[in-house]
Amino acid sequence: MLIVAVVALLSIAAGLAKVMQTEQEMAFLQSFGFSGALVIAFGVVQLAGGVLLALPKTRIPGAVLAAAAFAVSALLIFIGGNWGFGLLSTIPVALTCLIIYQSAKNTDNRS
Repeated sequence: MLIVAVVALLSIAAGLAKVMQTEQEMAFLQSFGFSGALVIAFGVVQLAGGVLLALPKTRIPGAVLAAAAFAVSALLIFIGGNWGFGLLSTIPVALTCLIIYQSAKNTDNRS
């Protein structure tokens, strides 16, 4: 449950930073050709992933959204040449994949 809470909060925080169009997020994503609207849409996906992840009934779809958003962010960081932060950014991806695996396993056991 701790991992779920941490990943959900990370996803929500990252999404809020994009929706609020913080200077760093805008500069980083616009350097890859993201428009303001696309940055907001990306943030909404991250927000939705975090919120859905926090709810047991929607945990798997939320985790899939969060993992996809974290993976896109990590990929862009790698493309930007920041290998150290890119490697660090793969941790939320791995944790979210672990949540998907565990949630799917628990769902199968209940069937």
